[in-house]
Amino acid sequence: MCIRDRFGMELRRFNVFLYSNISRKIKFLSEIEFEHGTEEIAIETAQLDFEINQALNFRMGILLPQIGLFNANHDSPKWDVIDRPLVSTLIIPSTLSEVGFGLFGKFYMGSNVLSYDAYLVNGLRDGIVYNAEGKTFIPGGKSAEMFEGDNNGTPSFNARVAVKNNLLGEFGFSYYGGVYNSFKKEGVVVEEKRFLGIYAFDFSTSFNKFKLKGEAVYATVDIPEGFVDITGSVQNGAFVDLTYPIYKGRIAVFENSQITLFARFNYVDFNSGNFSFNDSLKKGDEVIGVTGGISFRPNPSTIVRANYIYQQSTDILNNPPGLLGGIQFGVASYF
Repeated sequence: MCIRDRFGMELRRFNVFLYSNISRKIKFLSEIEFEHGTEEIAIETAQLDFEINQALNFRMGILLPQIGLFNANHDSPKWDVIDRPLVSTLIIPSTLSEVGFGLFGKFYMGSNVLSYDAYLVNGLRDGIVYNAEGKTFIPGGKSAEMFEGDNNGTPSFNARVAVKNNLLGEFGFSYYGGVYNSFKKEGVVVEEKRFLGIYAFDFSTSFNKFKLKGEAVYATVDIPEGFVDITGSVQNGAFVDLTYPIYKGRIAVFENSQITLFARFNYVDFNSGNFSFNDSLKKGDEVIGVTGGISFRPNPSTIVRANYIYQQSTDILNNPPGLLGGIQFGVASYF
């Protein structure tokens, strides 16, 4: 089956950044996002940083948890591909904002920099399993109520540790997890605690003029009894971006412009493993896709890009895949 759609235009996001250097050691940063015109308006970030030294700093407010490469570094002008990576939005529920607090810092060791972030946050909610998708869907655990309080009184934990080398690039490991379900009502335990764990490895490196970056994700979800085959308890996926600049220099009135070729590989498995009634029969529910294209940067903060997408999706029974293809044009800029 081939899925086709008609031509259309969309204002996906308009973001307003507010920053204040309150004092030499206290800084405030916030971001308000308007999605799809004004269909959704949300405070994405509103964090207060207390800087002690490079190795130890305190942060509180509405945070962007450090899960993989993309969630905390998702600004559209930074990326050549128009769409966000599938694994970063369908398994890691980017963009994920959380109310929380924690520590962050850096250690300098010769040509290496070790950085860390560690936060306690309210955590995702029951919609991970009970949702309109009819399957385990981690982004379904996001809710506006997350900013009002924790649904189970048990905070989730997020941490990322990364090493950056001047020659090799940056490599990071991150974790996000905790109890996601409302296991108590009015102080009475009504079901057992169910845990979510997201583990990610991310990298960003270069060789010659090529730049390579991506992330691989593995997620485990405790699910209710009886949902074993329908609802996945293990999900995984990855994306890899490859870019190569073919021209740098003056184009018309733009003195420091750049033209870049790029490609992305996407993979997501929503329900890993085999069926319980037949150990030799593998579950489907997977998406594989490739994207390729070209981008033009008249300056470092503005990008004009065109890409072609091809995706192949299978259902849980591995029926013949659905196919999706399309051409996109997009513009993104800081201002």
